[in-house]
Amino acid sequence: MLTKRIIPCLDIKNGRTVKGVNFVDLIDAGDPVELAKQYALKGADELVFLDISATLEGRGTTLDMVLHVAEQVNIPFTVGGGISSIEHVDALLQCGADKVSINSSAVKRPELVKELAEKFGSQCVVVAIDAKEMDGQWKVHLAGGSIPTDIDLFEWAKQVEALGAGEILFTSMNHDGTKNGFANEALAKLSGMLNIPIIASGGAGTMQHFVDTFKDGKADAALAASVFHFGEIPISELKDELKNNNIAVRL
Repeated sequence: MLTKRIIPCLDIKNGRTVKGVNFVDLIDAGDPVELAKQYALKGADELVFLDISATLEGRGTTLDMVLHVAEQVNIPFTVGGGISSIEHVDALLQCGADKVSINSSAVKRPELVKELAEKFGSQCVVVAIDAKEMDGQWKVHLAGGSIPTDIDLFEWAKQVEALGAGEILFTSMNHDGTKNGFANEALAKLSGMLNIPIIASGGAGTMQHFVDTFKDGKADAALAASVFHFGEIPISELKDELKNNNIAVRL
């Protein structure tokens, strides 16, 4: 049985880890390299770093930070933010990243997913999808959730899987930062449609929310930020709770 993964997410802005609610009202949550080191020691399975202002500012993810993180951690980590070329991905992987996450650039030019999968392998390519439910329909949003589109979440997820994405990181903008639980209905629908892993993101507030997203949402991994950054849910205790609920995790 494949183990379920617990993934702290570090949203980076101006070199610091930040956290908000519904993608706004950001507050400082610490130094990303130091946080990464602590998470690796405390049992996180993977890490995700998202340079949340890179796309809006028209630049790529900072290579220096990736290099420093790679020196400090011994678990896989994914980097995203402003990635739009094979050359940039190559540089990130050379600095020590294991995977890259693309979002806005994939929507603007879907062939990028195929190009990256062919060059580096599907296992390196995570397509992040930020979506908001409006009038019963899930619509994809770009540039850190600031630009709405008419693209349907489920159709887009199927398209990127066909193009070679190795994983989907789905963030529900409705749930982000609310600590009311993950978007399990949408997650279960995605899981039923796709053959690649789905990372649940947006809404973690309690250990039960993680149990629910693995059981009801059929997620392969669960990503969270503030509950980890501010010590509300220790990863070791979370994994014990998951194990007690017959969910396979790496201890």
